Amino acid sequence: MQTSRLFSILPDYICTPDGMEIDQYGNLVLSCPNYADENLSGCVVKIDREGNVRKWFDVPVLEDTGVARNMGIAFDRDYNLYLCDNQGWTEKEDVLFKGRVLRIKADDDGNILDFSVVACGMEHPNGIRVRGDYMYVTQSYLHPVKHESGKLVSCVYRFGLDEKNIRITNTLEDPHILTTFITENPDCQYGADGIAFDRDGNLYVGNFGDGAVYRITFREDGSVLENRLFARDFSQLESTDGMIFDERGNLYVADFCANAIARITPDGRVERIAQSPDSDGLHGELNQPGEPILWDGRLIASCFDLVTGPGKVNTGHSMPATLAQLELE
Repeated sequence: MQTSRLFSILPDYICTPDGMEIDQYGNLVLSCPNYADENLSGCVVKIDREGNVRKWFDVPVLEDTGVARNMGIAFDRDYNLYLCDNQGWTEKEDVLFKGRVLRIKADDDGNILDFSVVACGMEHPNGIRVRGDYMYVTQSYLHPVKHESGKLVSCVYRFGLDEKNIRITNTLEDPHILTTFITENPDCQYGADGIAFDRDGNLYVGNFGDGAVYRITFREDGSVLENRLFARDFSQLESTDGMIFDERGNLYVADFCANAIARITPDGRVERIAQSPDSDGLHGELNQPGEPILWDGRLIASCFDLVTGPGKVNTGHSMPATLAQLELE
């Protein structure tokens, strides 16, 4: 296996880095929900190839809570930015069902030129991808919905890029639900998380608690043809957070629980390619990786470094926050 290296030590206004994208200039764009410090709100930063960080903008806050908690991030073809504002991630009573999907247009200096709410009333919006005229958003919980077995239900929503002010019902009857998932693992009831499209337009979604990746194929009219298990091997991949495809069709997945990165080949074979022990991340360790991205010939991983408990290598949060890197083989 590879040994990850340090890519960037992040400034102290970032305590929890998460989703990433590449802008039209080739900069790495990082979404920071900052859950580890209640006094910090969410922001978006840009990072150049040498690892230099500058704040792009602070995400517009939700009036009810006074903060933004932006996780997943995606650009459309015109470089409008879409963010999953996961207000309810902490599961505190006063922030439940206040999640949003935001559309933001900002200039190079971070001035917000246009802002709108695509969807609101969500419990746990997490990952997002844009393809064609639609955005696809994972919701890791679909409470109060439960499967007849009592296990957790999660889903993917699909919204048009021009839609706004959609109030999500958090029911199975919501017309924006594309497909749903059941998380079987009783010890980790956490559902749809990482999301990515392959070059043929098939959608891949990670069911976090099961360490499984599903492939969703489509009919010509855009409806779901099949939602089928694509890859699962708990010995190599314990949890499925953010994910990204390379040009050869390999899927790289952040294994949040195991402090690892796995690669899944086009035929569904899973192989762990790097793993780190519990650490502060300052030597480039995978310190609870939340999302990988391929950038400038490297794989960059954001280090979430916050969640502890059974099944997690991570034992606590530390500062400063970091990004790690791996070479592509």
